[in-house]
Parts: sequence; structure tokens; C-alpha cells
Amino acid sequence: MVYGICFCPVSKKEALKDLKVADSKTLSEAERENLFQKLDEAKGFIGWALHILSPNTISSSMLQRTKCNLNTLSHDAAIGLVQFALDSGVQLTEVFVDTVGPAEKYEEKLSKQFPGISVTVRPKADSLFPVVSAASICAKVARDHAVKKWTFLEELTEVDSDYGSGYPNDPKTKAWLLKYLDPLFGYPQFVRFSWSTAKALIDSKGVTVHWDDDEEDGEKAAQRQANRSMLSYFSAAGGSTNQNQTQNQTHRFFTERRLKSVDTL
Repeated sequence: MVYGICFCPVSKKEALKDLKVADSKTLSEAERENLFQKLDEAKGFIGWALHILSPNTISSSMLQRTKCNLNTLSHDAAIGLVQFALDSGVQLTEVFVDTVGPAEKYEEKLSKQFPGISVTVRPKADSLFPVVSAASICAKVARDHAVKKWTFLEELTEVDSDYGSGYPNDPKTKAWLLKYLDPLFGYPQFVRFSWSTAKALIDSKGVTVHWDDDEEDGEKAAQRQANRSMLSYFSAAGGSTNQNQTQNQTHRFFTERRLKSVDTL
């Protein structure tokens, strides 16, 4: 996912409007490329910046033990871009943002984060405010270029790069996801595992994996993990542990497989 910011002097709002920028979703690829070129050439009064979140970064954030949802990631990206503009010496007086989640709460959050700056958060802001339209064009063009020129980190052979737009309503994207689903490992890092489209395919066509601790009560399992770990069995000095104590501490993993500790091999 790519987030963008565009900024210009308040006195140049009309000049930005004269470029006829619009919501990037309503423009063709050629129109977006043309407008991006115009924005890039107007460096005398327009500035822009991007924040890119890779699929792997999003998946790791959303699926980790302490989860971070997509709204929070989006808010953090927007805050980071505004802070980047300020740190770069841009004297911001007003900020317009396309909402993610409830607009009023988001606006309040940004206003507290940046006191003294007039913040306006609206649904579909990229179709209401030219400066947001310009930011959406920059983000969309960058996103399309990143997808088209993606370099797979995995050592994959003969991977079809005709994966379409990467959106769930694209037939090419659907076909690619079906073709390159590994039943055990899922997808390469190019695909966001937390994406509902990918998750549904993994759940329906992937191999079911059962973890031994899945059946344990969460609090009980956490307490066991805190008290001891499997590594402790291999770090204890041979012959120094009381036999009864060792039996009491044996993890279910070992008892179910009839495994016992040995002093010598």
C-alpha cells in the first residue's frame, strides 16, 4: 500500500486546480501518468512525498501476537507524512485528509497530533480537494509501478508476471492467486497474507496445520511458557536434576511421544 502527501502554498490552490487533478480512481492509467508528470514538473510550487508499506510489513503487523490493524497502519502513515513535511521545513497551516474509519475521530486525532494546524478529514477527500487528488495520483502511480516491476525475493522459477492489478475484482489477479498458492507455505511476500482474498484461498485450499499447544487454555499455556521452555531441557546440567522434579516438569510434547531425558548418548 502506498500513501501520498502533496503540498503547495495556499495562494497556489487555483494553480493546482488548473492542472485538472482528480480522484485517481476515476482516471485511466494514461491520464494518471500524464498528471503525475505535470505535478512533478511543477516543482516550483508543488511538493509531494510517499510512504510505502510492503505486503510483508502489513502482514507482519496484522498477524503478529500484538496485532496492529490496517486503520492504525494507515493513520500512522498519514501522521508520518505530515511530520515529514514539517521536518522538511514546510510551514503547514491546513491539512486535508481522506478518512480511514470515522472521520470525526480521525480529525480529532490529527488535530491533537498537530496543534495549530487546521485539519479537515472527509470521506472521499480525494474527489473534494485538489491537493488530496494530487496526492492520490502520486500514490497510485507509484503503487502501479511497484507492482509491475516487482522483484521476488524468493528463488522462484518461471513465475508469471501477468498478475493484473492486484485488486480482488481483477480476473488476472484471481487466476494468479489460484495458480501460485502453495498448500503449505501460502504465497511469496508479494501477497499480503492478511488480505481477506488471499486468506480465504489459504483456508480453503491450504493444508491444515495443528499445533500441539492449540488445545491448551491461553492463560495456562502462557504460565507454562513463562515457567519453563523446551530449551531448558537441553541446558540443564546432566545428572544434577532430581528425577521426580524432572518428571513433574516434563512438557506434554515429550510425554505424548514417550521421550525421556538422557545423561549420555
